[in-house]
Parts: sequence; structure tokens; C-alpha cells
Amino acid sequence: MPSPLVEFSLDERHPHHIAEVIETSTTGFLAQCLEPEELTFPIMPAFGSWVKATDEDSGNTIFAVVSYATTMPIDSIHRARALGLSLGELREQQPQIFAMLTTEFQAAIVGFQTQESGPNGRGPIPGRVFHYLPPRPPQIHQAVFQCDRQEVMEFTNSPDFLRILLQITDAPVDALIAAALREIYLLRQGDRAWLVTVGRHLSLLLKDDYDRLRHILGQVHF
Repeated sequence: MPSPLVEFSLDERHPHHIAEVIETSTTGFLAQCLEPEELTFPIMPAFGSWVKATDEDSGNTIFAVVSYATTMPIDSIHRARALGLSLGELREQQPQIFAMLTTEFQAAIVGFQTQESGPNGRGPIPGRVFHYLPPRPPQIHQAVFQCDRQEVMEFTNSPDFLRILLQITDAPVDALIAAALREIYLLRQGDRAWLVTVGRHLSLLLKDDYDRLRHILGQVHF
């Protein structure tokens, strides 16, 4: 069985700590999901969900949206084959299967938050949010966390994040925007005023392409 990417007790893992950066670039990163505590497959983050990692040099928190995910064999030579077994039967009859597969996902960077000193120099606190690419992406082997509700809401208070989402080229961008907006809308518990503001801003960015706008917003529901 392969050794885990990070050496720590599973009891000590933060519940939102889901993966580790294994490739990194200016516009995004590839992350490998950590092995789950139970004998099962790693949880694949949802398309359009929000994750974060840290640039250790600057202390910036890098925000990204999951644009692609896959589960595949660790051995690139042998493909997985259909076994006709349920998940429970796999655990009983083929438990080694779980050690032979890996789940990875691509995350497109959409902005970052700086780190500032607290009052009287007491520890770092979250600083300003910027809706453009950071000076550097997270380093390789950095932890990747699912963003919590407050972080997503704060980052998306301004609709400016939509511009960088529209610039993504290695994913079905309209579907990705719709998925990201749908998750935010759910976290905001169906805040209609926020969705109207986002829709107006997106209309301007799409240069009044109403068919495309309707297609995107038609996928956003509570």
C-alpha cells in the first residue's frame, strides 16, 4: 500500500484538508486527494467547488475553482476493469483496489487574499482580497483545503471574480461558471439580490450575448 502524501495522524487532519498540490503553475494547480480514513475512494471535490492553498513565501491564501477531476489507477500501464461488484463487495473481496487508485483534480486560480499583522503585532490575520492572479501560485506539496462558507461569501461579495473565470481556457468555461455560481448561490441561501447583481455584471462581460447569459444563469438554482 502506498505511503500517504503527508505523514500525520488522521485524527489530526483538519476536516477541510482534502488534498495536496502535486503540480503547480501561474494559472492553476493539480492536487491529489488524500487517502480517506475508511476503506473507500477519496472524496472527489465537486466541479465548480471552491478550494484554497497557501503560498508559503508571501503568506497569500490562493483561491481556486475545481475545473476537472478524475479517479484513475496509480499504475499508468494497467487500466481499471469492470468487476461487477458493489462498493461493499469490493471492500470484502478486493480491498487492495482502494490502494491502487488515485483521485486528482485541477483547480483554476481565481484570486488571493493577503496576510497582515494583527493588532499590536499579534499574529497574522486575513487582509485584502484580490480578484486576479497572485504573484505566485501555491508551492508543490502544499495542503489544499475546501473553502468554508464565510470564505466563499467574502471572496464573492464583489462580482469581479467573474472576469478571471471567463478567461479560463482549459475547461468548459460556461459550465464551470454556472457550477461555481450555483455553489455560491446555495451558500448564500438563495440571495436573489446577489444573483441579480452577478447577472448584470456577467451580461456586461459577455458583451450582451443574452443567449450565452441565459444558458449560464439557467443552471443556477437554489
